[in-house]
Amino acid sequence: MALTRTHDVAEITPDEFEQGLRVAREQRVAVFVVAYNAEGHIRETLQRIPEALRSELAAVYVIDDSSQDETSSVARTLQDTMPKLRVFRTPYNQGYGGNQKLGYQYASEEGFDVVVLLHGDGQYAPEFLPRMLAPFDDPDTAAVFGSRMMVPGAARRGGMPLYKYVGNRILTWMENRLLDASLSEFHSGYRAYRVSALEQVPFQYNTNDFHFDTEIIIQLLARGLRIVEVPIPTYYGDEICHVEGVPYAANCILTVLRSKANRFHLVYHPKFDVFGTDDYVFKASPNTVHQHVLGRFWRKGEKVLELGAGHGEVSRHLGEKGADVVAVDIHRPDRDFDFPYLSANLDQPFAEEVAAEMDGAADTVLALDVIEHLSRPETSLREIRGVMKPGGLLVASTGNVAYVLVRIMLALGQFNYGKKGILDLTHTRLFTVRSFCRTLEGEGFRIDAVRGFGPPIRDMVGTSFVLRTLDSIAGGLARVWPSLFAYQILVEATRLDDVDSLLAGTLESGAHPAPALSAPDASSARDGRSGDGLSVPDGPSAAGEPDRVVGS
Repeated sequence: MALTRTHDVAEITPDEFEQGLRVAREQRVAVFVVAYNAEGHIRETLQRIPEALRSELAAVYVIDDSSQDETSSVARTLQDTMPKLRVFRTPYNQGYGGNQKLGYQYASEEGFDVVVLLHGDGQYAPEFLPRMLAPFDDPDTAAVFGSRMMVPGAARRGGMPLYKYVGNRILTWMENRLLDASLSEFHSGYRAYRVSALEQVPFQYNTNDFHFDTEIIIQLLARGLRIVEVPIPTYYGDEICHVEGVPYAANCILTVLRSKANRFHLVYHPKFDVFGTDDYVFKASPNTVHQHVLGRFWRKGEKVLELGAGHGEVSRHLGEKGADVVAVDIHRPDRDFDFPYLSANLDQPFAEEVAAEMDGAADTVLALDVIEHLSRPETSLREIRGVMKPGGLLVASTGNVAYVLVRIMLALGQFNYGKKGILDLTHTRLFTVRSFCRTLEGEGFRIDAVRGFGPPIRDMVGTSFVLRTLDSIAGGLARVWPSLFAYQILVEATRLDDVDSLLAGTLESGAHPAPALSAPDASSARDGRSGDGLSVPDGPSAAGEPDRVVGS
């Protein structure tokens, strides 16, 4: 059949209309009308909702954002002829984003399945509501966006000013590139959401300003929720636009960049707490702590204890190298291992239980990104000593709170905990290179070597040529000047004799000569293993700490 068109956007076909009606019949669908100073348009906007659809809706509700005109009063005059119409007014102005938060929270509390956002000024055609609803026939559809850009040239023919058209296209292109998305338009206000999808994203934390719409797109994309776009006509009339173009564009780009910073754990905000899981990632790239540790020489049958083993991948690789491994973490992964994996709280005494499992003391203890999570690191280090042989090796890593980017953020007045990284929300102690070494020394360890590592760019961000180059540069700087450029610190330390053992040996010497309690040279205690290139100059200190060289 021939289709009539509105500025080259196809009108809704009978089949499409029927599909939208079917969604409204089978699901609880509500139309949410945001309104501000819209008394001249609100009546017509509501009346343009197709009558056949109106009778199938669960509700049509208007939230007047404390208009300075009679928007609410005009809308209420239609309640006699539209029995499903509900009209509300905010106690004070919330802003465009704040109004949406109220509307979506209301949709959740009322148990609606789908909520459609419609503007009270009539800028988006209510006649196209069936098209907005039709994709929800697919249970995988989380959101439907009406796009004015899907039909080439239609937006301009519909009256969109050239500067808005160009700005929309440029912003959308930039946002697609930064977010790895492929939407034809980021900035349409004609949207429909499955309420269960809204409940999966923390929209309550979003801005009250106009870039709320960009933030909710970021959240949906991060959750991997399906967004469908449908073509809608463009209409510009005598409605008042409250959006200031340049600040709006700047806010959109800034919020995308903030989301990227959250994604890579440089900053934290709960509205972007939507990326992936909290699982500890095994680092497979060469310039990482995991690969450096695994690349060392490991004797066959060497007793190795990994504390905070997480996924167990480091222990698994060490087992394949012939080490006699025992892994410990507070939660044991739900999988089978070829080595003992104990569940233990490292904030509680654990040395006796672990030593019994190992049938003796450990030659080497790995504590990779563990100590900073403990509520009493010094007490736990005593437990670590208790499960180690005299002269045994401790290999421990932690984040460097004096990392150059953290220093820059502090200089800018920013200190934000994140889900991972140096300022992990679960860290109870923050360390610099010096304070980490001092803590180990205070608990009876001799620092043999320190090595700095850059951020795990290849594992966490990507492996393009540019990112590989940045990874290599960051790693090189971290080795040369760890106190400033190390994102992560790796320390090798030898377990020294405690005071009680030394005193016992000293007193015994009064009766007859006694053998040395432990070898003073760490390398001999480890069968000739060296620091494997771990000794590095600490670089000039930018934190007021004395320069030092630690070596094996």
